[in-house]
Amino acid sequence: MAEAGECPSPQSEIATDRPDVTNSSLVVPAGSIQVENGLNTSGQSAAKGFDGSNSRLRFGVAPCLEVLVDVPSYVGRLAGPVDTGFTNVTPAVKWQVSGLPEPANLSVVAGVGLPTGTPAISGPGLQPYLQVPWSYELGGGWGISGMFTSFLRPSDPANRQTSEATFVVERKVNDKLALFAEYVGDYPSRGASTALFNIGGGYLLNRTEQIDFHLAFGLNRNSPDYIIGVGYSYRWDNVLGTARRH
Repeated sequence: MAEAGECPSPQSEIATDRPDVTNSSLVVPAGSIQVENGLNTSGQSAAKGFDGSNSRLRFGVAPCLEVLVDVPSYVGRLAGPVDTGFTNVTPAVKWQVSGLPEPANLSVVAGVGLPTGTPAISGPGLQPYLQVPWSYELGGGWGISGMFTSFLRPSDPANRQTSEATFVVERKVNDKLALFAEYVGDYPSRGASTALFNIGGGYLLNRTEQIDFHLAFGLNRNSPDYIIGVGYSYRWDNVLGTARRH
């Protein structure tokens, strides 16, 4: 497992950006490819739907640096009034700040949603974002983490900017299982905010494979009543030719 304050190596355990909303403060090891996938079902009043495969492709292009791409997911209807279609392709670059004090990790992510999805699902135009995930190890298997994101929608006159803040308390139960509880708040420049309480965990099948689950509850009337999700992630090491040779 990568130590706090250090960038991961191929010997590190897989660290994913799911199943919580808060992304990992760690990058993918240099030379590695990581694929993260999931399926959710959600409901709000009479509307019930699903979305998947929620796939994120992550490429470790250099020590402490990765390129990632969110590929289109399909949003479908199970019951009630639910818009259906695909989400955008969203590439990004993630840089992990190295040399921090040992208990802490911090990354900076810059990306942009490309207008490739269904407008009713993804909205119009280019959608850049800037994101800062962080984490801090408390000891004894406990840790805290969080993330601040600013989403921009220059082509949407109804809401040009949304801020999102998250906070997580995590407990590593054993070498395989970690559980978390998370708060997620979205605050648009116009319109009503949303808030979620999200719980779940990840289970390591081995050093480079993880299965996960989560269950979220809405905390106000504008939020989904519930979101239930499961996922599977895996990593291939030393495939890009950028890992350091010893």
